[in-house]
Amino acid sequence: MGERLFVPGTQIEIVNRDVELGRFKYGLFDFDGTLSCLRQGWQDIMAPVMVEAICGDTTPTQDIRDEVERVIGETTGIQTIYQMQVLERMVRAHALVPEDKILDPAGYKAIYNDRLMVPVRHRIECLNVGTLSVEQVTVRGSIDFVKRLRERGLQLYVFSGTDREDVRNEAAQIGASQYFNEIWGAIPDLDGYSKDKVIKAILAEHHLCGTEVLVCGDGPVEIKNGEENGCVTLGVCSNEQAGFGWDFEKRDRLIKAGADMLVADFGELPALMTYLFPLS
Repeated sequence: MGERLFVPGTQIEIVNRDVELGRFKYGLFDFDGTLSCLRQGWQDIMAPVMVEAICGDTTPTQDIRDEVERVIGETTGIQTIYQMQVLERMVRAHALVPEDKILDPAGYKAIYNDRLMVPVRHRIECLNVGTLSVEQVTVRGSIDFVKRLRERGLQLYVFSGTDREDVRNEAAQIGASQYFNEIWGAIPDLDGYSKDKVIKAILAEHHLCGTEVLVCGDGPVEIKNGEENGCVTLGVCSNEQAGFGWDFEKRDRLIKAGADMLVADFGELPALMTYLFPLS
């Protein structure tokens, strides 16, 4: 890409200097890794599930581990069940597991969710008893950011690949629910929900042009969907383990997906708001 361009005096990275800013009426947010860190480490849980499913009793190769890592990176932000559909295809393509041991996508998702929810429930319990703070389980400044957008009159929505009831519960746990008109997540009807469908419905229902919608997320799926629909896209390159600072693997993926601007977190909130609303 060449030399990186930043808003002067900040780490807010400008990728598309020609994007039209300041017209926002709606904001669409991914949840995990964009606002919340309750599911921090999910990739490290999904990867072994995938490797075990593909290899069965066979010793995994580095090529298989690398393939799994690539697939997880490319599908971050999509509904989990679709990631498990990809996994089923990978299991069949590698042909290391007998047919009677191959599960359907729902079966693989159940295994993954059972493992993932162990640390998630623990973090929620710690949050409820006060041994973890909201600041420790959210991306730095994220709740303040959505609060500031709401105060400016934006209509805000969460659209997540996490199951709907789970994302609604977790949004309530971190104090984010109050700022959103609606919180969407994955539902059993696979054809009834996707991030692309949400964007298209918002644009059509409210007669918006793309630059009136800010799409914010840490995954390539929502950034790509936003870019394809002409929205302004803010990529969040969050280090989920720390809750702040850059994850440069995310940065590379989000640039390829079409992010107009990038932040590591929302710690430079005054400067970010000034950049997003230059005429205010």
